[in-house]
Amino acid sequence: MNKERVMQSYTTYIVLAVMLTFALFPLYWMINTSFKSDMEIYRLTPTFWPHKIDLTSGYLKLFETNYFIHMKNSLVVSLSVSVISVFISLLAAYAIAKMKFHGRKIGSRFILYCYLLPGSVMFIPLYQVVSTVGLLDSFLGLIFIYPTFVIPYATWILISYLKTISTEIEESAIVDGCTRTGVLFRIVLPLAMPGVMSTLIFSFMLCWSEFLYSLVMINTDSQKTVSVGLSSLIFGDVYPWATLSAGAVLTTIPIVLIFSLGSRYVQSGLTEGAVKQ
Repeated sequence: MNKERVMQSYTTYIVLAVMLTFALFPLYWMINTSFKSDMEIYRLTPTFWPHKIDLTSGYLKLFETNYFIHMKNSLVVSLSVSVISVFISLLAAYAIAKMKFHGRKIGSRFILYCYLLPGSVMFIPLYQVVSTVGLLDSFLGLIFIYPTFVIPYATWILISYLKTISTEIEESAIVDGCTRTGVLFRIVLPLAMPGVMSTLIFSFMLCWSEFLYSLVMINTDSQKTVSVGLSSLIFGDVYPWATLSAGAVLTTIPIVLIFSLGSRYVQSGLTEGAVKQ
């Protein structure tokens, strides 16, 4: 029995190692390419590590563009939208999860349907709205339209999480004279903080990686987000792989930092939010 368990453990570790290799290889190749010269990248025989580290083709060329302006735009848009959207979603999720009113189930399903709605369906109406309010060709317009897909996602996640919080705690606070608003911000919010933080992180990721709306809505280079800014480095069929890889490496750093700082919230938030009462 001990030999069988050891063999099972070795087999499990080998399978996990193979899967992890396949999962991390694109990330390794991206970092590897960012330190290569254009001549080495376009060789017929690929190299699995740089023969000579070259910062000119990748990072130095990237710094000559408006990359840091694009990065700033993405940070402003992602932080603003994620914070505002999660706050609104918290209010909506609390009402649906904890308060009884007619149409609550229909409202919950409607939120899910809004999240599942393809973004391309909303292009024309959102374009007209943004154009009407005078925010076209500006990253402020993205702050205006990104909540249309972030709020349904965040609300749906928070509904599941808030249902795991005991109702008796809220009832005790109300008996002691606390208002509904006080219960939400003084009782429920501290208990739901892991779920709120994990939802905030994933909402930030949705905004950070969004490409299609930004590509359609913005033409001015100084107003572009980082995803569209990197794509604008491609001219025709010429792909500056070293520069693109360098930009991709730097673009992943904020996401890695956010996940590192909020990893404990993400783990507990996803675990609790996956359980419904």
